[in-house]
Amino acid sequence: MLVIVRAKWGAMPAVTPSPSHGQDKRLQKLARNIDALAEKDRTVVERTREIRSLRQRAALELYSVCASFVAALNELLAHTALELDPDEMQPENLPENAVHLVQINARGRIVQIKFEATAELVSKEDFRVPYTLHGSIRCFNQQLLEQDLIEEQMLFYTIEKSRTQWRFFDPRTYRSGEFDVDYLISLMEQLV
Repeated sequence: MLVIVRAKWGAMPAVTPSPSHGQDKRLQKLARNIDALAEKDRTVVERTREIRSLRQRAALELYSVCASFVAALNELLAHTALELDPDEMQPENLPENAVHLVQINARGRIVQIKFEATAELVSKEDFRVPYTLHGSIRCFNQQLLEQDLIEEQMLFYTIEKSRTQWRFFDPRTYRSGEFDVDYLISLMEQLV
């Protein structure tokens, strides 16, 4: 059977054969796959929004741990005060593809935290648990700088089945744990 298609501008009619039974099945499958793309695209967009929101909450969570540590220690200090830089963090001031720094300064004894988003939404490239933010923690004072002994550990915001959390990892010792106030205490103890 031939189908004749007439062109609107008066050109010669094009003759197209109707699809065979095999082509018809392939066309139907192709149509279903194309229709399914809309759902896949919607899922990808939604997952991207979720991860971006999670990254903002994670950045604020990390900053909150640092601010709690600084506030608790400053309440106990009589002659000096720790400095936290930046002095506040707002989610709207956190560009997605930027490197973020948080620094705690105790009279020249520095704990410096750097983090950024992974290239993919979630990665497992540098740590065995999936993560969406990664960075490093550096601890130093003048004496360590003079000896070129800057302590550095890796930092990951992990996405596990039951929870999300900031975790540190020391590639030299393979020690890993939660990034929390106790961890910050142990880092500062090494510096003073």
